[in-house]
Amino acid sequence: MLDRLFALEAFGIKLGLENISRLLDALDHPERAFTSIHVAGTNGKGSVTAMVHAGLVHGGVRAARYISPHLVDLNERFVIGHDAVETAALEDVAARVVPIAEQLTSTFFEATTAIAFELFRRAGVETAVIEVGLGGRFDATNVLAPAVGAITSIGLDHQQHLGDTLAAIAAEQAGIIKPGLTLVADAMPEEALAVIRRAADERGARLVSATQGIVVDAVMTDGRATLSLDTPADRYGPVTLALRGEHQVGNALVAVRVLEAMRGAGVFLPGDAIERGLASVAWPARLELIPIGPHARVVLDAAHNVEGARALAAYLERWHPERPTLVVGVMQDKDIDGILRALLPVTAGVVATQADTPRALPAAELAARVRAADPERSVRAETDARSAVALAIAEGRDVCVAGSIFLAGAVRDGLKARAILR
Repeated sequence: MLDRLFALEAFGIKLGLENISRLLDALDHPERAFTSIHVAGTNGKGSVTAMVHAGLVHGGVRAARYISPHLVDLNERFVIGHDAVETAALEDVAARVVPIAEQLTSTFFEATTAIAFELFRRAGVETAVIEVGLGGRFDATNVLAPAVGAITSIGLDHQQHLGDTLAAIAAEQAGIIKPGLTLVADAMPEEALAVIRRAADERGARLVSATQGIVVDAVMTDGRATLSLDTPADRYGPVTLALRGEHQVGNALVAVRVLEAMRGAGVFLPGDAIERGLASVAWPARLELIPIGPHARVVLDAAHNVEGARALAAYLERWHPERPTLVVGVMQDKDIDGILRALLPVTAGVVATQADTPRALPAAELAARVRAADPERSVRAETDARSAVALAIAEGRDVCVAGSIFLAGAVRDGLKARAILR
């Protein structure tokens, strides 16, 4: 049945809510069986989703999360409590959903979204944290009537679907705003925030700035932030964030304010549960540091757009001044030159590669783009992603693998198998 589910990828991306609404109606609306938290944004929404979910679980809530895409296994998209769903449960729900999805010519993402909601209903989930797939307004997840929402950041990505300006992209992200919603918004350019503020006002939603009225002290040690935080509602820390990078401080602020806002929905979490969530959350391939030898490490990061590449570059500049070898693979529809402009100044030699998907830019073309950006740079092309990583590791220095979540998923298991404990 999962083969039939993946076959729905042939229908591509279809933005709109009519089809997913028909699919959920046929399933007797599983999305109404739990309280939902809806998380949108250009970057950071996955980290915030994971942090919020971890806080709920540590607070004793029967909580789930739904994310996309997955790195290796489809099961990763559906997490209940601490664990991804079992394949048997996934197959059982797919057997119910996929035949209906086929009749409706639903897309793969519409079907997996319906599967997530049905899995959560059958498991008796109380609260589910749902990550937006693309944009917000016409994303399949936007059939929800959430208690709390979040918009983590606004940047240029998926312009072919969302628009070419920050204001246009903000308008799409603001599509998740519904009457009565409490929306937490991270710091962002005024051009984008003005759009979100206006949408909240027009729809009778409450807008909460993640940073307003906050006193925060963050000390960076070995790439992680130790955070002390005072909000209008509570005091937290010091707590060391599990996720690396200074940008995770902003994501943590959003997650804390979301969890505080859930008190209005009857979900009250003690401060220590929120702290434990921040300190223990796992989010693979986001500044994930993997030791693979006595002196060498691999920094694995999805960094699939310019904003993500800049966050990775800031991390590398501070914590890897030796300039690691860069293994890079990107999708054809991304701002390839923008990603390279961010990463080349903080890395050394380059191995250009490609993930096993038709969307990937061929390794030889990517290598040519690297040479055009920096004619003096040492660059090699290797079509097989695992072989590209092996080539870089053989140099005996630190390596950074970045540019695509598809690339990260292709190489992560192999890297983890080589990892050593320190």
